[in-house]
Amino acid sequence: MPKAHLLLVTGLSGAGKSTALAALEDLGYEVVDNLPLRLLRTLLDGSSENATLAIGTDSRTVGFSSELLLSEINELKKVSSINITLIFLTCDTDVLHLRFTETRRRHPLAIDRPVTDGILHERQLMRPLLDQADHVIDTSHLNASDLRVLVDGSFSLTDGPPFTISITSFAFRKGLPRESDLVLDVRFLSNPYYVERLRERTGLDEDVAEYVESDPDFAGFFTRLSRMIIPLLPRYAAEGKRYLTIAIGCTGGHHRSVVVAEHLAKHLIEADFPVQVRHRDLSQIAIKSRNIS
Repeated sequence: MPKAHLLLVTGLSGAGKSTALAALEDLGYEVVDNLPLRLLRTLLDGSSENATLAIGTDSRTVGFSSELLLSEINELKKVSSINITLIFLTCDTDVLHLRFTETRRRHPLAIDRPVTDGILHERQLMRPLLDQADHVIDTSHLNASDLRVLVDGSFSLTDGPPFTISITSFAFRKGLPRESDLVLDVRFLSNPYYVERLRERTGLDEDVAEYVESDPDFAGFFTRLSRMIIPLLPRYAAEGKRYLTIAIGCTGGHHRSVVVAEHLAKHLIEADFPVQVRHRDLSQIAIKSRNIS
């Protein structure tokens, strides 16, 4: 039995480290943020038997460097009683820039320079940690609530359901959700965008759903999809996976992917699986995420 289970949480400023640490604290981890690296071993030596720790460290931490942190991790891994997981939070540069601009915060590495300079400099400094991370969480398209759900599903300490299924609809033209485990392309289905009365509506509307489901290939596709996915879920559970993200994409992320995501969620709920549905690219025109139980 490991003496201590340690999560080291790091990443880019503005990518959500504070939110992730707060979620871990709610899960029961002992949380310390911005601990000077020279004190890391002292903290672990003084930790209680079977402690579960989450330590935040980044470019603002006193004496921080990626190389030093990786060296400390390698040394600590030689101690068989310590189980270490490195978590790295990243985000697209334009999204980070928007976050700093909206909150009027200065980037810690760009006190007297443009925000983008600090973001790019920090990205370069943190690259070795990104390359060595055990878990990479991209928050470019996640709000605080989405991130907490992801952390809860991935690092829960309780013996709850073996995993939570997150179904995400998205637009291919805006990029893949980087947290995806399985990606499905439903652009072959009939597109409501080309029906004038449906163009400005979404897959959450009944008439749009009926149109997509009336495609002659929809029923056969969905039957094969469910027959593929449902037998896989116990296998993921057997591997210890606690959180599975199924991403379903179409061109604009408003119609077909939304319909299929909702349809799949309903089907999995009927099979007694816990499901969260999130429509990434409906953020401006519909409810972005919700839990289904």
